Parts: sequence; C-alpha cells; structure tokens
Amino acid sequence: MSQFRGQHRNTPDGSNVIPIVINNNNFTKGYPATLLSFINVKTLFHEFGHGCHGMLSNATYKRLGGTQVPKDFVELPSQLMEHWMSQPQVLAKHARHVDTNEPIPEALLEKVTAAMRFQQGFATVEHVACTLVDQALHALDTVDGLDLLAFEKDMLAKLDMPEGIVLRHRLPHFNHLFGGASYAAGYYVYLWAAVLDADAFQAFVEAGDIFDKDTADRAKKFIYSSGNTRDQMEAYRAFRGREPSIDALMKKKGFVV
Repeated sequence: MSQFRGQHRNTPDGSNVIPIVINNNNFTKGYPATLLSFINVKTLFHEFGHGCHGMLSNATYKRLGGTQVPKDFVELPSQLMEHWMSQPQVLAKHARHVDTNEPIPEALLEKVTAAMRFQQGFATVEHVACTLVDQALHALDTVDGLDLLAFEKDMLAKLDMPEGIVLRHRLPHFNHLFGGASYAAGYYVYLWAAVLDADAFQAFVEAGDIFDKDTADRAKKFIYSSGNTRDQMEAYRAFRGREPSIDALMKKKGFVV
C-alpha cells in the first residue's frame, strides 16, 4: 500500500482533504489453471486492509491519521482483512473454476484450512524464539566485541530450544532488527497483531454474520478510522468491549478445539 496524499482537516477552512491511496500488486502471472495463487490472494486482502486504513482515516492532523499508528497496531487492519479471504461466502465469489466457473468445493476448502494449520507449532516456536532473542539482544548495555553467533547459541540454550527448530532468521542476517532498525526490539508485533486480528474477527463470528453491520461500523470507527488520535488499546477495547484474548488465535492455529 502506498499513499500519495494523507487524509487530514488541518486546512484554513477546516475542510477534509481526501486521501489518495494505491495498492500496486506485482503478482506473478498465473498459469492457465491458477490465475492467482492462494498466497497472492492473501496478499491482496492484506494490502487492501492497509489501503482501507489509509482511505477511511478520520483525523484532524495528517501525522495522526491512517497508518500513522504505533507498530503494535499497524498490522491489525491488514491482518484482520485476511480473515474474509477464506470464508465460504467470500470464496464463492472469487474462488471459482477457471473453465466451469464452479465455486471451490467444500472438501477442497477443508484441505486448504488444514494446510494453513499444518506445523503451526513449529512456526510459532521459531517465531517466539526470534522475538525473545530480539528482546534480549536489545536489552544489552553494549554490543562492543559481541560475538553474535555465540550470543545466539547461548540464548537458544537458555530457551531450551528444541534441536529440530532453529531461528527463523539467524542473527547475522536478521534484517528486521538491523536493516534501518524499524523493527529493532519490535519483532514481537507480528505475533501481537495475530492475537488482535484473530480476536477482532471473532467479534463478527459472535455476531452470527461475518458482514454484521453493527460490528463493521465499530471496526470502521475504532480500528480503521481513528488512526493515532486516541490510545490504540483504548480504541480496541471500545471496539471489542473488553481486553483482547488469545483464545481465538489458539483455535485458529489448531492448538485447541
């Protein structure tokens, strides 16, 4: 998602400046039988979520609008949107046979869902390990003379890391932490966003309709429109009516029934 002009009302007459947002998705050209891969469809929904975050902004100052929120919450609008991608009502509209136009069979959808949960324990352990190593590394008073590989080995031993699982990103090339430091001591935000987006989508499930208007209106007001004009956790509680819960994520990953 790219933004050419951010929304704001900081104008001489207080008029609203409409945002200009674009999603430029350079997807690989599909084969005749698969016009767009599953992962690319996921990316499309994800980036559309970022786009909505920018387009629905309702702030006085541009610096506080749209995606200008703390890292802890910047992925919530995008990852929340991903949930609709695999819902039967939505799949019936976009996941159709290239020749017959038949919607995706339920049996195939069940296989896709099972594949999404495959080895989630492995993936979660390696992600949590990266997060804890990131925190420990940035808690050091100094890194002068630090042997990164020795530090990494020592940390994995302290975490009692299973031998069959290594860090998703080895420290010498962990770009999130050192490439501009945008995620330095902040790699945890991906897992935190996963907690939030799963819990947020559960609000629609609990409403009995994934397109429930009242829930959608709250999501628009407190997640997509408020930007950084209010405390983000306060905004989430206003949407959800409570603190976020990890239960929905545990179920999504297949850890609980």
